[in-house]
Amino acid sequence: MATLIFPEHPSPVADAEALKKAFQGWGTNEKAIISILGHRNAVQRKLIRKAYEDMYAEDLVKRLESELSGDFEKVIYRWILDPEERDAVLLNVAIKHKPSPDYRVIVEFSTIYNPEEFLAVKRAYQHRFKHSLEEDIAQHTTGDLRKLLVGLASPYKYAGGEMDVKLAKSEADKLQDLVKDKALNHEEVIRIITTRSNAQIVAALNHYKDSHGTAITKHLKDDPANDYLAALLTAIRSINNPQKHYEKVLRIALNKPGTDEDAITRVIVTRAEKDLNDIKDIYYKRNSVALDHAISNETSSHYKAFLLALLGKD
Repeated sequence: MATLIFPEHPSPVADAEALKKAFQGWGTNEKAIISILGHRNAVQRKLIRKAYEDMYAEDLVKRLESELSGDFEKVIYRWILDPEERDAVLLNVAIKHKPSPDYRVIVEFSTIYNPEEFLAVKRAYQHRFKHSLEEDIAQHTTGDLRKLLVGLASPYKYAGGEMDVKLAKSEADKLQDLVKDKALNHEEVIRIITTRSNAQIVAALNHYKDSHGTAITKHLKDDPANDYLAALLTAIRSINNPQKHYEKVLRIALNKPGTDEDAITRVIVTRAEKDLNDIKDIYYKRNSVALDHAISNETSSHYKAFLLALLGKD
């Protein structure tokens, strides 16, 4: 369930005019920008960009980049882009993250998005960066992590709910054997996670837990410095319960020394028009504090105001 309730028929021309006015005079009127863009859905934002360019012969995205700075500029930039283009940008930033790629973004998009959504993101990536997503992942990773991430990014997986119970039991037993042998980087683990449908993987994970008394994720915490195991754990959590995964991302981002604004921005912006209300509910149950209160305490200024707008709390 989405968080935001958007006005049904806002005028893109009026919005473009108001944004132009916000850029003029002494200093940028950030509150005006938030009041408009923080309450428009993807279709409405696209119409605003077109109206602005038609009226002023100027790219609204570039103008916003020149007017704003810091985390506020980042969140506005990610929000104003078409969703698939925004996600392509997020993937490219994640792949080129130093000192090593931020595997979380690649895993999230490839496991949580349905095949059509992810294919649209991959097309946008290729159009914008003139490389395939898989090519760039392969260039910036090595070893088992490369096999896992390229595998997740490559297939067009079945997205239906049907699954094979017998196969789920067989693959759960196979995973158990590999856990016993401490061979979680075995090609069979990668094959199951990267090629089976989410429904089939969840069935295997449930059978694993029922048969062996513990979730497979309990065996993936031994070496948090191992990027492959960390990415595998992220994939399993994302497939098993996407909203719970996002809650954990936000909890860690808000509670770590030095708030992780990039992670907060990614989750809020990409889920605001999808399931952010569900994530908010899980966050409150897990932490006994409302997500908007936590974000208000850990962020500041116009960046905080825009996040709260997307949370429906401005």
